[in-house]
Amino acid sequence: MRVKAVEFEVTYIDLREKPDWFLEISPHGKVPVLQVDGQPLFESNAIAEYLDEVVTPRLHPEDPILRARHRAWTDYVPTFASGLSVYYGKTSEVVEQRLADARAKLDKLTEALAQDALSGPFFGGRELCLVDAAYAPFLQRFVLADGWLKTGLLDEYPQIAEWSSALLNDERVTGSVPDNFEEEFITNLRRRELYVADLIPQAAG
Repeated sequence: MRVKAVEFEVTYIDLREKPDWFLEISPHGKVPVLQVDGQPLFESNAIAEYLDEVVTPRLHPEDPILRARHRAWTDYVPTFASGLSVYYGKTSEVVEQRLADARAKLDKLTEALAQDALSGPFFGGRELCLVDAAYAPFLQRFVLADGWLKTGLLDEYPQIAEWSSALLNDERVTGSVPDNFEEEFITNLRRRELYVADLIPQAAG
């Protein structure tokens, strides 16, 4: 939305106490949901694809083969996100075990950057594309959590680290979350009693 300069209003939802009106328009009970002329659209990728079709500039490549490959790597996001959720371990041992799975997922993403990404700093080249938009939220959360875990995981993947840095230094990405995002993220980690929560200074959040 911000990349395309579309005017919109945001209503934030407490996902622990979802209001009935929200459940009526979100079949899976998840965010985001986009209301367009009274019609709810749900699932991040579907919303992004809709906006890319109706609002210029296009964020998908014009070349149909490259566009299909971009869509394929966007479909890989749930798998990637599950691997990058290293910080969801409840003990240091579980965190260490999760790192092996994370590396496997990052290896695949490195292949994507080598084969399908353009000449940076973003996946689509000099401008943000839909692949960037799909991966940015998960990289944002991992980088924040790893500031406390200090796994150094992205140091092993300099190409991904550079891509992540470009995304997380773009105000269109950082501005896509509420001002209290870090506070809420920390609260969630502590509520889940995760290992990383013990590493966060008490003054934080």
